[in-house]
Amino acid sequence: MGTPTGRPLRADAERSIKAIMKAAEDLLGANPAATMEQIAEAAGVARATVHRRFASREALIEAMEVAAWRELEQAVEAARPHTAPPLVALHQATANILQIKPGWRFTLARPVPLSPQAQAVHAGVMAACETVFARAKESGLLGPDADTTWARQAYLALLSEAAHGAARDSGPGPDALATRVIDTLMHGIAAPPADRDRRRA
Repeated sequence: MGTPTGRPLRADAERSIKAIMKAAEDLLGANPAATMEQIAEAAGVARATVHRRFASREALIEAMEVAAWRELEQAVEAARPHTAPPLVALHQATANILQIKPGWRFTLARPVPLSPQAQAVHAGVMAACETVFARAKESGLLGPDADTTWARQAYLALLSEAAHGAARDSGPGPDALATRVIDTLMHGIAAPPADRDRRRA
């Protein structure tokens, strides 16, 4: 029974919304044409509950985008992009994101979300990313002529590939993948000069 404040009802509503979104993510990832009825069945709720929470399939997907990007926003902010040493912030943000992104593979498949609300959160996440790269350049971690826009694009491409690896149970964990992403970004895949010199000798 609900209290006068309605808190238990809100908790129930939140649980049902999360269940619906989780079912939608799983079903739409396997079959993008999945119906609201199929999503309701997978979520274990009545079809009327899904339609009461989400006016349409598009509204459900937009709500999923907002939820996913808010989780990513929290993951990035937890890495303290404005105050932590740039390399520390970049590694921690990467590991945090790699814990979240595989759970939203369908929802985060678009480079830019459709929902205006999610777009605003997306813009904030990208701004935090740009801040880290700007601070990395200012600190000397990146060269004075480094193109931070290109560096950010390369980083996001590596992050996307790593997220596919994080989705595989047999693959390395988020922290190891984050190390791989940052090492590849900062040093490439060539052998260090000292190793190359030894091989030539």
